[in-house]
Amino acid sequence: MPKVKVCVQESDDTKKVAEFIEKCKRDAEGLVREVFPKKILELEAIHKELAEKDFCKLTCDLNIPIPEPIKDEEPDKKKRKVEHSAVNGEYVKGTAVIVFPNGLSPCNRSLRKLCDKMKPLIRGLIEHSNKIKMWISFLIPKIEDGNNFGVSIQEDTMAEARQVESEAATYLDQISRYYITRAKIVSRVAKYPHVEDYRQAVKELDEKEFVCLRLTCCELRNHYASLHDIIHKNMDKIKKPRNANSENLY
Repeated sequence: MPKVKVCVQESDDTKKVAEFIEKCKRDAEGLVREVFPKKILELEAIHKELAEKDFCKLTCDLNIPIPEPIKDEEPDKKKRKVEHSAVNGEYVKGTAVIVFPNGLSPCNRSLRKLCDKMKPLIRGLIEHSNKIKMWISFLIPKIEDGNNFGVSIQEDTMAEARQVESEAATYLDQISRYYITRAKIVSRVAKYPHVEDYRQAVKELDEKEFVCLRLTCCELRNHYASLHDIIHKNMDKIKKPRNANSENLY
């Protein structure tokens, strides 16, 4: 009796796996036919909106005032080492930052909203390309001699989906690196509030991130378009890589 139960359990599991594979195939084919065109149009609209946006409206005040400089004739070499910077030919001590006098130094909220808008789109592309990759892998037939032209098309398409998935993951990393880099520069502004270059560096970094986000939107659109195009053109070979008529020739 225990053996019979195990066989029944294995049969149920096999049936569930087969249902899972069929569901993956239906969902992935629905992505290509319905979701991908909508995503292409959505990302194209966002890209046009960003192209028309004036970056001057995205600037952000750091809320870090410039205090009166504490002047010394010479750096005190006998005391504990303190960082100094030259202002008008005189030495000015770096400010000991304990708390910001005006409270929080905010992030660039306009760019933050844009990042929050782009992240779901990036994660969506990662998930969709992964489903396409799994769909094609389920359609690859067993290995045989000859008549493998359709299989090579499947492998090329799956490689394209794998490349898209990898590149989309780097876009998320780019956003996190922006926040870390900006925080480091803002901390330098707080420590050296008299150095204008640090303040300008924050503005330049924000402008660069805006351009990067606009390019990311363009790349997401291009990835969806390229996947949709290559799959749509080769749908017959992807779904049926080996033709029954050609098999009869051997």
